[in-house]
Amino acid sequence: MFYDGNYFLHVSNYYNYDHSKRKRISLSGLHEFVKRKVAEFEQTETQLCRIVDAHYFRGRLTASEASQRGDTLYWDRVFDDVLMSEGITTHYLPLRSSTSGSRIEKGIDVWLAMEAYELAVHKKYDVFVMLAGDGDYVPLVRKLNTLGCRVMVLSWDFEYTAENGRRMVTRTSQDLLAEASYPMAMHEEIDARLKKDDLLIHNIFVATESRRSRYQLDEFDLVSSDADYDPDTAKHSMVMSIKSGYGFIKYPPNNLFFHYSSLVNADFSEIHEGDEVEFYIGRNDDGQPIAINVLPTFAIGRTEKPSEALKREQERLMAMSLANLEATAGSDTSSAETAGAPVAEVAETASVEPTEMSFELDDEDAL
Repeated sequence: MFYDGNYFLHVSNYYNYDHSKRKRISLSGLHEFVKRKVAEFEQTETQLCRIVDAHYFRGRLTASEASQRGDTLYWDRVFDDVLMSEGITTHYLPLRSSTSGSRIEKGIDVWLAMEAYELAVHKKYDVFVMLAGDGDYVPLVRKLNTLGCRVMVLSWDFEYTAENGRRMVTRTSQDLLAEASYPMAMHEEIDARLKKDDLLIHNIFVATESRRSRYQLDEFDLVSSDADYDPDTAKHSMVMSIKSGYGFIKYPPNNLFFHYSSLVNADFSEIHEGDEVEFYIGRNDDGQPIAINVLPTFAIGRTEKPSEALKREQERLMAMSLANLEATAGSDTSSAETAGAPVAEVAETASVEPTEMSFELDDEDAL
């Protein structure tokens, strides 16, 4: 059984925060459900179905980055303990910075596919179960099919409205489902059987509700607390860390992300760790709090960024230079008029001289 970790977290967050169930996915309950469904599809007894391998793939923050985001590092270890207790092997890659400054996964899907195919070849799996929804896995499923391995895909389609009013939609690749031997539309299975009070489905969820916030659980998002959220009041704190094009401002209980474009009257190259700043709290596209309109105390009293002032000065000097050139050209013309030569005659003479010179330049090298 192979987990696309980011997809699993997204699904678990949905059931914990936006579904009427209000509980997270239980790994042990999900494994029991999978064994039952495989036995049903393979027309065999449940006790003969065993999960012989389970692997979890995900990008995650480094220990240094996680330590700057409240208790993220602690909860990473807690979840590692849960995975370990279920016999799931973890595979992690460090998150990378995107051009916008956010942290994103790179290479996880490729690693999952390579590991899955290699193990399928050597261990000769009967059934390969994958919790994923990305069409990028289609080539993997096709390769597994050529090995005679049946593929079960656990997929979810759902939508909800986030706290910021944004409509969030999750849809599974239809190409992926078409290639699977046993496609499982889990959202339909769960909702239909919950109505029947099916114990197997109830056991897919943890026994107690999570007490943590959505922001603290998802390390991909910018983690911060909603406490003291007042977008109209300026806050004061200090810069905790500086990265490539973005940084974090100390704001208990966690740190607030800020992008270089949010700086007021200061260039990003001027900012250093420990600088005191004034800022406001805004929201990113996912509805999470971030620092905006960040004004360093050393920039108070400025009317613009130094880079903007420099650009304006360069434009002013260029305009002056062009004006001088135009004045010089005008001066030459007026001199010709003062000498008694009409402007038309001067122009005619200028046009004739190059023509006469061109006839005299017979030497090829001179040309």
